[in-house]
Amino acid sequence: MLPSTCYFKKSNTEMAKHSKNIPARGLRVADQIQRDLSEIVAYELKDPRVGMITITEVQVTPDYAHAKVFFTMLKDSKEQVKNTVDGLSAAAGYMRGQLGKRLHIHTLPMLHFVHDTSTSRGMELSLLIDQANASRSLDDENAAAEAAARAAPVDDEADDADEADEANEAADKGAE
Repeated sequence: MLPSTCYFKKSNTEMAKHSKNIPARGLRVADQIQRDLSEIVAYELKDPRVGMITITEVQVTPDYAHAKVFFTMLKDSKEQVKNTVDGLSAAAGYMRGQLGKRLHIHTLPMLHFVHDTSTSRGMELSLLIDQANASRSLDDENAAAEAAARAAPVDDEADDADEADEANEAADKGAE
């Protein structure tokens, strides 16, 4: 005879606990899709339009029907990005089939490829910050030089008088 605990239905608190874990599962599935797609693109995809890309993020809808795949490239020219997106979109069915062999989930997501501009935008912002810091340091150096000039004023008239006295003494010695 089976123990009576096998026939108990899960309580409502256990069901609520499970529903809280679903977002974490979605993140794990997205991470696994990212790893698998990286391997598929690097080793199995033969489309010449798709060069060296890096898959930076995968976002999966809660029902796993769609996955937005973000990627970056070494060269970010508009023409090359368009060719790469076209190549990836054309190979989306093949990659989805390969994912089906690797992942064992009920619904395989449709793959939507998006060029990720966050790294290039981050580099542009970093350059702007560096330029601002460089101009700030120049401004600080100029301000320090001006402050030093104000703190120790040079008495030009006194220097001129001393030089004139020395010249007169030399002239007097030379005349004798």
